[in-house]
Amino acid sequence: MRTHKSLIDPTLRKKGIYLLPNLITTSALFAGFYAIVQAMSGRYDQAAVAIFVAMVLDGLDGRVARLTHTQSPFGAEFDSLSDMVSFGVAPALVAYVWALQGLGKLGWIGAFIFCVGAALRLARFNTKLDVADKRFFQGLPSPSAAAVVAGFVWVLDDYGFVGKDVSWLAWGVTVFAGVSMVSNFRYYSFKEFNMRKSIPFVALLLIILGFALLTYKPPLVLFLFFVAYALSGYVLWLMDLIKKKKTPAAAE
Repeated sequence: MRTHKSLIDPTLRKKGIYLLPNLITTSALFAGFYAIVQAMSGRYDQAAVAIFVAMVLDGLDGRVARLTHTQSPFGAEFDSLSDMVSFGVAPALVAYVWALQGLGKLGWIGAFIFCVGAALRLARFNTKLDVADKRFFQGLPSPSAAAVVAGFVWVLDDYGFVGKDVSWLAWGVTVFAGVSMVSNFRYYSFKEFNMRKSIPFVALLLIILGFALLTYKPPLVLFLFFVAYALSGYVLWLMDLIKKKKTPAAAE
């Protein structure tokens, strides 16, 4: 009896798809798709929550792959495609359906700026993965940009605002997030944060306070956190600019 080659050739088995990390990536992709569906149905709070769920799942798949030694080129490509849907297309469409469509051409242009910004950000990240400084991201990460837009929609919807009443503000937030993704500003990556190291007692209190505030008002706290993170790149740029201006003066 002839044995099938895939049953005996170990090199063919290595070309298979690892289930666990790609299942998590698929869940993140589903969350992004679900956000689009809910926005089209007028349930904007659920659409925003789905984008945040996609963020959590996106943070898990890579870590699970590294912990279980199941990293693969397929997983990396699949993760990028999932990110494009969940953090590029979904937030842009949620913002457009909620507030921007009333602005006509400017509305869909604003949504497209965010969408293309996410695509360019992901492409740049993938091409510079091996040479980039691990301590910083170049440009605002697409999940954080998505959180700014989704958080804005979630907060204002939670407070009873109608999208058409804040359409210009929504346009500004969407374009700001899109442009920040393709900027050259540095954003701290938190990759060097070590949970095993000791931290000051005050830092522990601040973390506990943050969790307490998050449970009290999740939409507002999450939105303010990611807005602060989005602005941190501009603050770092200003600090670097000031240092460069002071350096020649000090040398003289």
